Amino acid sequence: MTAKTPQLGTLGVARPVTDDWDWQLSSACRDLDSAVFFHPERERGAEKDAREQRAKRICEACPVIAECRRWALATREPYGVWGGLSVADRAEILQDVDRSGARCRARRSGG
Repeated sequence: MTAKTPQLGTLGVARPVTDDWDWQLSSACRDLDSAVFFHPERERGAEKDAREQRAKRICEACPVIAECRRWALATREPYGVWGGLSVADRAEILQDVDRSGARCRARRSGG
């Protein structure tokens, strides 16, 4: 798991890390087998696709899907289905974000 920089509260004091994770207490996946969301070794093809689709269906009904998705994208979570997004889905989104950011930086620097 990628470490997250603690967020500062209004008085400049670091907030408890649990503030970043409390949304998980309401997640639809909380009491489910993690194997639904994280692929076992050597899983490929149709088997992987079926497992990911099952995980995504669970995510669709989750009350904290937006928080989960935000967390996975912000931390660049490298494994599993988070917020209804597979590893490949997140990589595509982040690639687009990275490209957009590079274009913005180039425009600002006159490139």
